Amino acid sequence: METNTTTLYRPIGQKEYELIQATNSRRFPPRLPSQPIFYPVLREDYAIQIARDWNTKDPVSGFVGYVVRFRVENSFLVNYEVHKVGAQQKHLEYWIPADELEKFNDHIVGAIEVVHVFR
Repeated sequence: METNTTTLYRPIGQKEYELIQATNSRRFPPRLPSQPIFYPVLREDYAIQIARDWNTKDPVSGFVGYVVRFRVENSFLVNYEVHKVGAQQKHLEYWIPADELEKFNDHIVGAIEVVHVFR
């Protein structure tokens, strides 16, 4: 693994999975108008918790939760703060404004890979 990248995770549902696959696993799809922020997370266990406990119960997610893993250039991520959400230290995520997602995608190194699936 390259030291000039950070490994991030994202819990996603079926539709987002299909949209990522349509890009040969290289890009995240644009956010919907109701989604002003893109939230990649820093810990795999946090992404698992969301995918397993929330996405599998959500009709919008197709009752399936995927956890994807990907790497982003550190030189890009320095422009964003890490946010702690909730009470637990492990709930850490970046908040990328939706209008900056294309730039974010340009700084993904390698493929976006599925590491867990929950149904």
